[in-house]
Formats: sequence, structure tokens, C-alpha cells
Amino acid sequence: MKRRPVLFAAAGAAAVALVAAACIMWEPAIAPIAAPAPSSFDRALTLEGARVVALGDCAVCHTARGGQPFAGGLPLVTPFGTIYSTNITPDAQTGIGSWSLEAFARAMRRGIARDGHQLYPAFPYIHFTNPPANALIFPLNFRPLVAFWNVLFLRPGETQHDPAQDEAWNRGRLLVDGLGHCAACHSPLNAIGGEKLGRAFDGGEVDNWEAPPLNRLAGGPVPWTKAQLATYLRTGVSGAHGAAAGPMLPVTLELATVPEADVDAIATYLMSLHKPAPAPTVMPVSAAVANPSAIARGAALFSGACAACHGTGAPMQSVGARPSLASSSALQAGTPRNAIQMMLQGVAWNGEDAMHYMPAFAQAFDDQQLADLAAYLRATYARQPPWAGVQDTVATLRKGNESR
Repeated sequence: MKRRPVLFAAAGAAAVALVAAACIMWEPAIAPIAAPAPSSFDRALTLEGARVVALGDCAVCHTARGGQPFAGGLPLVTPFGTIYSTNITPDAQTGIGSWSLEAFARAMRRGIARDGHQLYPAFPYIHFTNPPANALIFPLNFRPLVAFWNVLFLRPGETQHDPAQDEAWNRGRLLVDGLGHCAACHSPLNAIGGEKLGRAFDGGEVDNWEAPPLNRLAGGPVPWTKAQLATYLRTGVSGAHGAAAGPMLPVTLELATVPEADVDAIATYLMSLHKPAPAPTVMPVSAAVANPSAIARGAALFSGACAACHGTGAPMQSVGARPSLASSSALQAGTPRNAIQMMLQGVAWNGEDAMHYMPAFAQAFDDQQLADLAAYLRATYARQPPWAGVQDTVATLRKGNESR
């Protein structure tokens, strides 16, 4: 007889939990509107919007390789599966042409689409249509569960001005923490895809590239200066550190279109984030020993395929402040990931666009050759211990790139 009240209590608690869950997950649809004519928008406001779009790097994620700008379809590979970016063009059927300002603002600030479904947090709404089906693992493929993710990680509210800092610093913090959502890529993620508490800007991983820590720019083997960082963000090249590639390259192309004062403010704030590097990880003895045979093979490959551009005395080294490999951030890094990705993918030729170029060697070299070349570059140009597991890293990255 005593079991009945217990069962009733359990059933009641479950019912309350279900009601609470439904309240958290459910969001109303916002009625569509007739798509406004482009001529109806104020030109000055449109130009300011273009500046905001560039600062937010919207085209980077919402443009598929070879696709129309902002038409979506770019596969975003996450630890939980693949998400395809959505169409944010003015098309009323497949884009956001029928969205009201209210619907757009809700999506940007709360991650809720016009029809009420939860947007996956690959869209960095915590910092501010018709794609292929996403391929996420269960239960993350059940969109309403994103509502519970929001309870944990979404913190609405405006950034408060810090009177102890100058205007450039405050403007930079607003752009970096908000519109630019830099922490979304440059922070480690926890098991459910949220940024780890207290680890903002400690470095992350994006599209098989390493997003380096932004809070240690002033330290490390080759420290950055504010001027170098601002130049890199505006041009994609730093003569003292290297050239932008992978996911960072389109970011610099967008930042090249905004006022220099915005980029300088970003650099000001990022340089203020510096904190001491953690104690170095003790490497296994076998991993810390260079392989002379691999280095010798890599030297031969470098001489035949790379020295014309990167060798001592090569014309490129004295033209246009091209970065030296001796100060390359990729070669100085703790992992070979970005150096290998640069060799695998290169930097695509963009016709008459004023930007750097490097051919891809994914088809020219096999995994062993790329590992040998990485060993040679690390031993020759970086005053750091040799990398461990380089050939395995090459194979993993190559497979990941080919799956995209």
C-alpha cells in the first residue's frame, strides 16, 4: 500500500519535468512578411550593414566552396557530426527574404529560426533554407534538445563599457567577444560542444586546422606585437609570423574591407588578453629524438619543391615582406597540424585578387614524404623539440580533408 503514494509522487514529478521541458523547448513561429524591395533600404544603413557582415565573417561559413555568396551549404565538421550552413540570401523561398526584423533579431541573439525551431550552436548566436540534411549523432540530432544547451551556455545581455580602458580597447572587446565571435573558434570545447568554462581564447580546432591561443600572442617563441597583428588581420600576411590559410584566410579577406580603426581595436583588445603559457608537457623520450634519415629525405624534397620560394636567397624572401620560415607560427607550434595542412591544402589562387598563393601538395606527396618534409622544416627552422606522430597526423588530416 505504501508504494502507491511513491508512484504517484514519481509520476507527478515526471509530469512536471515534461511540462518544464516543453516550456523550455517550445518557441512560437513568427509570421513571414512580404520580401521588401532592395531599393527600400537606406543606402547608408546598407553600407553600415556590409561593415557589420564583414566584421562578423558571415560569408566565411555561409558560402560553400564554389557556391554563391551567403547561399549556404558549407559543411561544418564538428566532433558530433556534420552541419550544413543555411541560406541567408534575400530569397523568400530558401533564404531569409520573408523574415521580419523581429525574426532575424531572435535568430541572431537567441538561436531560434523564424518557424520556431532551434538553431544548432555551430551558428555562434551565443556571441551575438534549405541546406542538405545535417548528419549529427543521436541525441544531438533532436533539435529541441538545443534548448537545454542554451540554458547552460546562452547568456543574454549587453557588454558593459569599462571606464578604466580606452575607447579602442572597449571597441575591440565589443567586436571580439560579440560580432567577431573569436572565442567560438579559438577556445576548447567540452563534451557537448560548449566553450569550456574559464578557457576562452586558450585555442581550439576548426575544420581540421588548429586555431591557436589568442591569449598568448605576446609570448611564445616568436612574440607578436600589436602592429604585426593588425597588419596580419588586414592583409592575411605577417612578415614576422606567416600567412593566413585555412579558415583564417577568408576572415582576413573580410577584415580587409572594414575601417582600419576596427581592426586596430581588435588587435588592441587581443593583445591585452595575454597570460603566461602553461607548463610544457613532458614528451616521451622517443618522441623527442629527431630522425636523421627523415630529415635528410625532407631536405631533398625541400630542395626540389620548396626552395625556389622559401629557400635562402629566393626572390620571394626579399619581395613584399614575405615571411621567413624561421619565424613561422605553424612551424613553432606545439603540434604539426597547421604546417601539414598548409602543405596539403596550400592557399588557392584567386586570379587577380591581391593575396598570397601557395600550391597544394596533397596529390604530389604521399604521407611519408609530407612527414619527412615536416621533420626537416621543424628541425631546420624551429628551435623546438621534434613533433611526435607526424605521419599518423598526415594520414588523419588527409582523410578528413577528403571527406569534406
